[in-house]
Amino acid sequence: MHLAILMTNTDESEFAARYPKDGEKFTDLIQLARPDWRCSVFSVKDGDFPADLSEFDGVMITGSPASVRSGAAWVDQLLELIRQMHAQELPTFGACFGHQAIAVALGGELIHNPQGWVHGLTRNRMIHRPDWTRDLPDEVKLYGSHCEQVGRLPEGATQIAAADATITGFTIGQHIYTTQHHPEMEPHFIKALTEEMKDVLGPEVHATAMTSLQEQSDQAAFAESLARFFETAGQS
Repeated sequence: MHLAILMTNTDESEFAARYPKDGEKFTDLIQLARPDWRCSVFSVKDGDFPADLSEFDGVMITGSPASVRSGAAWVDQLLELIRQMHAQELPTFGACFGHQAIAVALGGELIHNPQGWVHGLTRNRMIHRPDWTRDLPDEVKLYGSHCEQVGRLPEGATQIAAADATITGFTIGQHIYTTQHHPEMEPHFIKALTEEMKDVLGPEVHATAMTSLQEQSDQAAFAESLARFFETAGQS
């Protein structure tokens, strides 16, 4: 299977330069479950978009510190591309920014989290189970980092996961799968990111995040669900 990774991460800081880019992280994520699958990376935040999506079996949209509501030209172009992919029922997965972009592109709403930053290991209740999620635990642990969230789902979407009152995942048909969180992040990276963001997060959120990171995420189980999603969507 050949997937396109639409890389939206705008962080070009010295901190980011010390770690693999998101294209590599998402490739590693899917290859954790399917080592022989291929990925091609497009830095859409720099205006690099696929010329022909028919060359791909599916698409993954990454996270980003940018806001879907920024009005940036590349974001508007991405939202239009999402609408095209939805119309074609091209299997599409979105994580964090990708989750939010899919929601907004298809008529949903994005809001600021009333409690501020969510950061660290998150616990997500599965409230609806597409077949490809059958092996995920009832409470899925994923690393997260966000201060915006989906406030209203697009028409036709089904919420599949929740953390407190936050929509942390949804599906549309068999061809769209999302998570508000970061299944691509490794433990060493989220710990370093937490320290890097200490001043932004504030002492309380930072301390809570560091405590939460004593446990690891359900990355392998989520990677398997993601691979099964693309396999299921490809058969529909």
